[in-house]
Amino acid sequence: MEFAKKLDVCIKIIGCGGGGSNTINRCVDAGVDGAQLCAINTDAKHLLTIRAPRKILIGKSTTRGMGAGALPENGEAAARENDAEIRDFLSQSNIVFVTAGMGGGTGTGAAHYVASIAKEQIRALTIGVVTFPFKAEGTVRAENAMLGLNKLRHVCDTTIVVPNDKLLELVPKLPVDAAFKVADEVLMQTIKGLTEIITKPGLVNLDYADIQTVMKEGGVAFVGIGEANEDDDDRVKAAVHEALSSPLLGEIDLKDAKGCLIRVVGGPDMSVSEAQRAAQIVNESVNERARIIWGCSIDEELEGTIKILLIVTGAQSQYMYGKGGAPTVQGGGFEAAPRKLGGQPSPREEQPMRQAPAYDDGIDFVR
Repeated sequence: MEFAKKLDVCIKIIGCGGGGSNTINRCVDAGVDGAQLCAINTDAKHLLTIRAPRKILIGKSTTRGMGAGALPENGEAAARENDAEIRDFLSQSNIVFVTAGMGGGTGTGAAHYVASIAKEQIRALTIGVVTFPFKAEGTVRAENAMLGLNKLRHVCDTTIVVPNDKLLELVPKLPVDAAFKVADEVLMQTIKGLTEIITKPGLVNLDYADIQTVMKEGGVAFVGIGEANEDDDDRVKAAVHEALSSPLLGEIDLKDAKGCLIRVVGGPDMSVSEAQRAAQIVNESVNERARIIWGCSIDEELEGTIKILLIVTGAQSQYMYGKGGAPTVQGGGFEAAPRKLGGQPSPREEQPMRQAPAYDDGIDFVR
């Protein structure tokens, strides 16, 4: 934190809904240097499991702490209800990461509203980092996710998408619950990498202006992750190749990319020339007019190993519009969305909602 303060860069990470809050837990466990963390959710019970320094139970009068019922319009309404608390957390930010799992109620509905506060009111560089649901989760959830993603990308400078189905190509034999944890881990590593490329001293550092060069109006972006060790004949080439061929990059054509951010992390034995070579290999693989920035740092625990993180921005993707073009949403929110997008009727419409417990035992969640 002290180093970030000296640089006068204020970075905040806010997780929306269950998936976003789980990613915040991962960030807490990993220790993201130089960033402030917050989790928001409509589900009070789940929020109790989150170890963020700040938590906000949103929509207490809307959902009464019992979740959004898989309805994005409920998630958005809940975020609007707690507009002041969200703005208070985001105030004075230079960079804001908004993370969520697309497809459900709270994350899908709240993420774009939170991002709009960060970008339009706080004037921060706003980066969405989200997952797209597994195909097995059904058509309705995918429709919800695409609607939420399109709303999010219009209020973020860059929206990084991690397609869950692509994770199965990385870890095909994992059970579903473990695959979700891998998704959380990828989101965390992406956020941590982008944050610490600014806040942690390294062999080659980047600053806020560098990040802004690639991420400002970066559109939809994707992640590539690679790793190689001293057992490989050419560990730099092997790590870069693994990152460039990562299933997480999807079907995008790298020659269409408008920008690429490269983070190289290695053990004490890594030289600056190795890191520079990694950047050169990436440069040869993407659009020659793409804006490319790179940084490298040392991790004492990575003796003999090199890790590569790529953030590729501006490439054409199905996640820009989905099948059949951009969805039409009335009124700028989810209120007018077709009922079928929710996946199920709201519990509040099926039966009177029971009185929710008063969560006053130290968890007003606005703290």
